[in-house]
Amino acid sequence: MSAAPPPGQPATAWIGLGANLGDARAALRAAVHALAALPGTQLAQVSSLYRSAPVDAGGPDYLNAVIRLQTTLAPLALLHALQAIEQAAGRQRPYRNAPRTLDLDLLVYGDVQLHSPDLTLPHPRMGERAFVLMPLAELAPQLAQSIGTASQRAQAASQRIERLQGAQDWLAD
Repeated sequence: MSAAPPPGQPATAWIGLGANLGDARAALRAAVHALAALPGTQLAQVSSLYRSAPVDAGGPDYLNAVIRLQTTLAPLALLHALQAIEQAAGRQRPYRNAPRTLDLDLLVYGDVQLHSPDLTLPHPRMGERAFVLMPLAELAPQLAQSIGTASQRAQAASQRIERLQGAQDWLAD
């Protein structure tokens, strides 16, 4: 495990957002506002909004985005905050990859590498997912290029995804 920044020092955290049940756009917008309101946290960047096909699952298409936060919350505290926001949005986990009212994934937290029963950083499957890589590449191209293997990125490149709206547009609707 790499050390997190000293307490009180902000870290850069990248969060993946997705939803494919109910009013997905409103759920993502509310999540961005809830994340920006977390203690010791500042919203730094928001990607465009994307529509993507479910990966390894059925159900309707997802709406997705990625955000960058500056936060003094420790990785596990941030994860618990993400889970509380999901719960408030009605997230249920009836089975793996079930459709979701809201899905928030902690993708990267500074340069922390962590493998625990509750959290793995960086997120182990983000290199296989266009719905993470495309919005991330919009905000941090070098970071997106460094994720996963060439074969994982090739797999992601074959997934159906389209950019719908710029950040200013979808957050303002």
